Amino acid sequence: MSLALDPAAQDLLFREARTANTFTDEPVTEEQVRAIYDLVKYGPTAMNQSPLRVTLVRSAEARERLVPHMAEGNRTKTATAPLVAILSADNEFHEELPHLFPHFPQAKDAVFGERPVRESSAAMNAGLQAAYFIVGVRAAGLAAGPMSGFDHEGVRKEFLDDDHTPLMIVNIGRPGPDAWYPRSPRLEYEQVVTSV
Repeated sequence: MSLALDPAAQDLLFREARTANTFTDEPVTEEQVRAIYDLVKYGPTAMNQSPLRVTLVRSAEARERLVPHMAEGNRTKTATAPLVAILSADNEFHEELPHLFPHFPQAKDAVFGERPVRESSAAMNAGLQAAYFIVGVRAAGLAAGPMSGFDHEGVRKEFLDDDHTPLMIVNIGRPGPDAWYPRSPRLEYEQVVTSV
């Protein structure tokens, strides 16, 4: 059975998309980032909690503050990418629930009144949204370079606050020379899917 999505779009989003390690110097515009967000905001999260927060690192000063927190192998590409996004989970997402989940406004306190419950839920749902964000970057015809190799606590202290947990850092732009490592193997259907 074929997919409803056009094969060219399938390639753009998945089969031909790769994690970029180098980028051209072509800027990523505010309009492109807004278009990405305006698409991916429709991806589902539990109780529509939408805990992902995006911090765009645009200025040279901010870049200089970020690069030392990156793992050694991620520093050069982060220093030279046209745009860098810090994706974090907002552990106080429940404050928005009366607006985002209006048919059960009591969820703010009844379900998410305790911080450990919020942190667990925010991490899982912001992780989902981070994946949507990467696919959205690809949908914009750009390449994403998501990374978890960084000092999470250092980035939190430098750019966020105690209510936000950094999840990943994503370099964004047009792929540059030698942008791709060889594609790694993937698991086959039978290795992943079990019917019961």
